[in-house]
Amino acid sequence: MVCLARVYQNGHLTIATIAEKENIPKKFLEQILLELKRVKLVNSKKGLAGGYYLIKDPKEVSVADLYRIFDGPIALTPCVSINYYEPCDDCEDEVSCYLRKQFMEIRDKTRKSMSEATLQRFIDGD
Repeated sequence: MVCLARVYQNGHLTIATIAEKENIPKKFLEQILLELKRVKLVNSKKGLAGGYYLIKDPKEVSVADLYRIFDGPIALTPCVSINYYEPCDDCEDEVSCYLRKQFMEIRDKTRKSMSEATLQRFIDGD
């Protein structure tokens, strides 16, 4: 994604070019790009001047967005997840759970940090 973000307003990159620049096997990269295309973060153009390109501005795509696509919830436990909440099997009462408050704090700090880390910040070296 950072590779695509670097050429955001200047064109497209082929799978072969991205694979070579980022040292990623082409077959593996194809699967990643198909998933990113499915969630409408990238698109592709066929033809001689074709390739993959970002749909969204690099300032609008965060590590949190990408993490959720490929790894699911940011929270360490499902009982504190915002988007993937599930009740905890081990807990009788979430309100009095001594672990939950700390896991919520960890989730919030992690989510904030991951949300602030945009593709643009990777490009800028921020």
